[in-house]
Amino acid sequence: MQTVPFLSPMTSAQLNCQHLNKRFGDNLVVNDLSFALYPGECLGVIGPNGAGKTTTFRMCLGLTEPDSGSVTIFGEDMPKQALSIKSRLGVVSQFDSLDPDFSCAENLLVYGRYFGMKRADIDARIPALLEFAALSHKANAKPGELSGGMKRRLSLARALINDPQLLLLDEPTTGLDPQARHLMWERLQQLLQQGKSILLTTHFMDEAERLCDRLLVVDHGRKIAEGKPRDLIAEHLEPDVVEVYGGDTQALAHGELSAQAQRIEVSGDTVFFYTQTAQALLQSLSAYPGVRSLHRPANLEDLFLKLTGRQIREGG
Repeated sequence: MQTVPFLSPMTSAQLNCQHLNKRFGDNLVVNDLSFALYPGECLGVIGPNGAGKTTTFRMCLGLTEPDSGSVTIFGEDMPKQALSIKSRLGVVSQFDSLDPDFSCAENLLVYGRYFGMKRADIDARIPALLEFAALSHKANAKPGELSGGMKRRLSLARALINDPQLLLLDEPTTGLDPQARHLMWERLQQLLQQGKSILLTTHFMDEAERLCDRLLVVDHGRKIAEGKPRDLIAEHLEPDVVEVYGGDTQALAHGELSAQAQRIEVSGDTVFFYTQTAQALLQSLSAYPGVRSLHRPANLEDLFLKLTGRQIREGG
């Protein structure tokens, strides 16, 4: 995660969403949601399925109009001034939208033409963008010949053809293997170091902690927390977590060990003990030879589960 320069109260937000509301039928998908993204930072939006992340993302792009509230990007109103705004945006959507009939280089060329760029200017940018995406050797290959990670990097390179100031990335590493995800993270960190701004939606808490300067946690369309990752963890969680499994879950959760934790959660056959200090609990666990334990610091996944619950949600 990069270090963001000090932002004075006078620093203007590049993206400013105020009191957004959106209803589909009887379902209030986005509920009085406000947030801002400042130059040079990465703002992560996290929340369970159905929390309203994608609808918010679409409102930022002018693809869905809010019932009330406003979206301002670069000081201009979205969607009224969508054409002007989009000329300075880069977008990587959740789903692959590459043209299967064009090569990697041709995908970049055609996308540049959408922005009205001159052919010579596009041609000058293509080699560097393919190198950035680690796809120089695939310039003439079509998307069908690429791995999932290569396709996502090509989508990112395509989003950079117009040299945007602000990138909107909707779950950019979903479906990628660990190696491909790490390479994508490296490329996104390079963009942040270049001073670009990123709005990122993700389901990966390690991704959010690695890339994001600030996090917006949403559930049922509402903002339930906002702040720097480490600050949110310190504010909402005990510092130590001991995961215990392999024994009688209910007995462990409600027995004498429970007095040594500030908070206890049970998920399947695992008991999570949240505590200010784990030493006494770890010593007591030595009397339970049949169980196994893992001691670790609290992390963003713990925060996510505490704020939004452990129940599986269906839907997007």
